[in-house]
Amino acid sequence: MRALTFTGYKRPLQETTAPEPAVGDHDVLVKVQAAGLNQLDEKIRTGEFKQLLHYSFPLTLGHDMAGTVIQIGALVRQFSIGDEVYARPRDGRIGTFAERISVHEDDVALRPTSINIVEAGSLPLVALTAWQALVERANVQPGQKVLIHAGAGGVGSIAIQLAKHLGATVATTASSSNSDFVRGLGADVVIDYRNQDFEQLLDGYDVVLDSLGGDNLEKSLRVLRRGGLAIGIAGPPDSAFARSAGLNPIMRLAIAALSRKIRKQAAKAGVSYEFLFMRASGDQLRRIATLVDDGVIRPIVGRIHPFDEAPEALAALAKGGIRGKAVITLPAH
Repeated sequence: MRALTFTGYKRPLQETTAPEPAVGDHDVLVKVQAAGLNQLDEKIRTGEFKQLLHYSFPLTLGHDMAGTVIQIGALVRQFSIGDEVYARPRDGRIGTFAERISVHEDDVALRPTSINIVEAGSLPLVALTAWQALVERANVQPGQKVLIHAGAGGVGSIAIQLAKHLGATVATTASSSNSDFVRGLGADVVIDYRNQDFEQLLDGYDVVLDSLGGDNLEKSLRVLRRGGLAIGIAGPPDSAFARSAGLNPIMRLAIAALSRKIRKQAAKAGVSYEFLFMRASGDQLRRIATLVDDGVIRPIVGRIHPFDEAPEALAALAKGGIRGKAVITLPAH
């Protein structure tokens, strides 16, 4: 089958002929029709996570998709052949940049019926990230104040809508050209990151969702109220992540060192910092699908590319300028 793979860190992503996926007792084989492009894929290709997550080569990239079930494992009871589904395959089983992928049934959900297959393919990774940050980690409550950085991006555009649904007052950073767009998603306060300093304009926030890291994350700590929480999805990783990833004691110490500075700054300010590396969850995707079909969340697809343009499209993500997600599509046959 056709697949987009690379043979080693920093080597190019290329179309290859890959073996057909094995289908275990609890797996569903999905014909991929749309797959979201994510910064995470490019970071893996360039080796940014090679000390944390171990991959064997050649590796097929791709972390989310929508498609049709064409085979089920012997013990699968939740799905049938012909079901239209969407998923973020678990770590160690990624590879949605391919014509077919075998996914554990626990990672899969029936896709929302009110949107098309391309929109569904854009959702899993970013929607799960927003859910795990705002619902699981932060437990956002009505009346709280939430700052979401990069509100016009893939995670930000979904997180704004989810935070608003949870009853929060939502601030976001965006370019002036995206101001009306993010307000349309539900943002109450929009900071033009090119001409305004959010640290000087915001105060007393309960939660910050940061997708940029570095100085932006450090400044974010200072807009939180005492007891507030900053959640970083760009790093640095923390000790809790190292434990959950099952890293050895030496690696745990190394990870703790990476986040020591930001954790000390957080403690001094009386706030908390947590790193989030989202995980697969079919159960959460089912809940997200309900929100989509109820009109609470709408996916934002900024660009659609054919399968053979994926390497260039993935590299272009670093330049920004895309509202929501970029998606690749595969032929229907």
